[in-house]
Amino acid sequence: MEVSKIIAELDNEISRLKQARALLAGTSSSRTSSSSRKVVVKRRKRTMTAEGRRRIAEAMKKRWAERKKQQAAKK
Repeated sequence: MEVSKIIAELDNEISRLKQARALLAGTSSSRTSSSSRKVVVKRRKRTMTAEGRRRIAEAMKKRWAERKKQQAAKK
């Protein structure tokens, strides 16, 4: 490979890394290309199944019963 070709590839890589850094830092570079666009990820609302709610409710009731038993033992 020719030295000039290697230098050109290094310059391209440096430019790409600067753009990536600017995106991560939350700033935009004045020389960003049209191919670098921000990707917006739409987060889905988390939902819980009826079975999941039931398991959590049972676990909480068990914890409350343990706590009530410990408090009764202290008195």
